[in-house]
Amino acid sequence: MSPNRGTVTYIPSREGVQIAVHDLGGSDDPSAPLLLFSHATGFHGRVWEPLAAHLENQFRCLGIDHRGHGLTGLPDGASINWSHMGDDVVAVLESDLVTPNTAVYGIGHSMGGAALVLAAQRRPGSFRSLWMYEPVIVPPGALPPNTEPNFMAEAAARRRTHFDSKVAAFTNYASKPPLNELHPDALAAYVDGGFAENEDGTVDLLCRPEWEAAVYRGAPGSGAFDVVSQLTIPIALAVGRPESIGPVAFAPHTLKVLQDGTLVDRPQLGHFGPLEDPTSMAADVAEWVLR
Repeated sequence: MSPNRGTVTYIPSREGVQIAVHDLGGSDDPSAPLLLFSHATGFHGRVWEPLAAHLENQFRCLGIDHRGHGLTGLPDGASINWSHMGDDVVAVLESDLVTPNTAVYGIGHSMGGAALVLAAQRRPGSFRSLWMYEPVIVPPGALPPNTEPNFMAEAAARRRTHFDSKVAAFTNYASKPPLNELHPDALAAYVDGGFAENEDGTVDLLCRPEWEAAVYRGAPGSGAFDVVSQLTIPIALAVGRPESIGPVAFAPHTLKVLQDGTLVDRPQLGHFGPLEDPTSMAADVAEWVLR
């Protein structure tokens, strides 16, 4: 296990944002193969801990908190649009956390997958490959424009932000959908890294509802679909059970335009696949990277 596991490094990104990067374990050799984990909307880098725990004997693992998520704040005047999520990944790739000639593999979930695509297009050669679970790479016309109602954004805007304790938050989430689908270890990591604890023991959500809602509204204009066809690196597109709407429905359109794409079908899982079954998802990641 890396002696640095659990440490947090802050990397400057655009607009004065300081990106929190979590050491998720692995080799303490900075030249070891690096897995760079990029999370879904509303989550943070530490939710990958249970999955990364199965990989730390083979890789060095880092998890990003994108702007407005986890320990990465959103300064006044800074934008939370999807383009800047890509900038956040680029900032980490260009930081001292990634030494020259290190083999870097991007591991993304939902919004985090789109952020990896944007970064890979802006900084060619940075990634050896990408493994993405149901990335939100929206083909033209697949989602209504920002001026139309967005039920995901509306739900996020109503999200509860305050609990009596982290235990109370965990109990609440574990009792009802959608977060009851998460593996208990992933849910515990989400709660532990997603809330700030007050002096009286109560906790407040770090990702503000209005920020999360803005991310959902920005999905149609992310630009990821416009550039994903330019990527020449191998890309694994992992999907869960079929659904008529949402990221899994975008996958066939994305696969069609990839230059070097591979479909990984996991119909026993839902959209939270990497957080539902970290063990099998870690095996998928290792198989892909080491192929």
